Amino acid sequence: MTIEFTDKIRRIPVYPTAGGYALGDDVAMLASNEAPFGPMPSVVEAATAALSHVNRYPDPTNMGLRRALAGRFDFPPERIAIGSGSCDILLSAAEALLEPGAEVVYGWPSFSVYPQMAAATGARAIEVPLDDEDRYDLEEMLAQVTVATRLVLLCNPNNPTGTAQPLAAIEEFVARVPRHVCVIVDEAYCEFSTLEDPDSSLDLARRHPNVVLLRTFSKVYGLAGLRCGYALCGDERFRVAVEQVRQPFFCNSLAQVAAEEALRHQDEVGRRVELVVAERIGLVESLRELGLRVAESQANFIWHALPEDADETAVLDGLRERGVLVRSGRALGREGWLRVTIGRPDENARYLAALRELL
Repeated sequence: MTIEFTDKIRRIPVYPTAGGYALGDDVAMLASNEAPFGPMPSVVEAATAALSHVNRYPDPTNMGLRRALAGRFDFPPERIAIGSGSCDILLSAAEALLEPGAEVVYGWPSFSVYPQMAAATGARAIEVPLDDEDRYDLEEMLAQVTVATRLVLLCNPNNPTGTAQPLAAIEEFVARVPRHVCVIVDEAYCEFSTLEDPDSSLDLARRHPNVVLLRTFSKVYGLAGLRCGYALCGDERFRVAVEQVRQPFFCNSLAQVAAEEALRHQDEVGRRVELVVAERIGLVESLRELGLRVAESQANFIWHALPEDADETAVLDGLRERGVLVRSGRALGREGWLRVTIGRPDENARYLAALRELL
């Protein structure tokens, strides 16, 4: 006799994690959308100082970080939720909002956690194909919203395509969504968008109680290893609900201290964004010179097609042999494509050289 698991264990898809972390130091890690730069020195100092207090539990209210975010965004601290990465808030939102008979609507391909949210709760997932420009098809998503819809997910910029809808389109969409539906705008990569000021979307959460803006310290702040995300909520009840379904102390003390310190260095954040965007533009141009289709990225990664006669597995194996790791399109919802994180200039050049050789 073997132990028996719940039905949801059979339903939940395995998250497609990137491989290669054990390959050593001489590898261009372009698979997980991590920052190519480490945390700022003062952030390291703050986290190091906090180590002397790890015999104590972290602040369960996350109040220091919530107040720092409130000051940064001019947003009420009681409407700011903190999580162990933005994924933590997403999965908690699913538990708080979804159940059998409920529906969740999102575009596809998109963030790989979204299918897990439906599978874990027994809700019905409605995956809407992206439009011809690899962006979320907002009109078709509206058409799929019913009285059973509890949650709509908008990944903007979208992962894995990097594409984004302009804020005006998002605003029109939100205005037409029924008030009983929670709309989470997943903005994990918004700092890298050049469409408009990333802070422009804040008014959505100020004006609409059913809107949640989801962001993270993992990308532009270089804190992926500490796991810290946050949500700016249109209604305080969303924060209370996601905290209610989670374990206590869901954000560790080092992450809270590091994130709070990182917020004090917006000039450095802007400099890092400029570097990433410049490398992104150059990489896109080089890939298009190879005759490859490249989506219009507004993130810190690029989504591009392989030639029709190319074998995706063989290309990935060849890249790995040359010390370059990228993400498989097959694992992310579209075979024959690759997602490539923007790395340091030498890493991006290494990827291009390896790809040219393989193709």
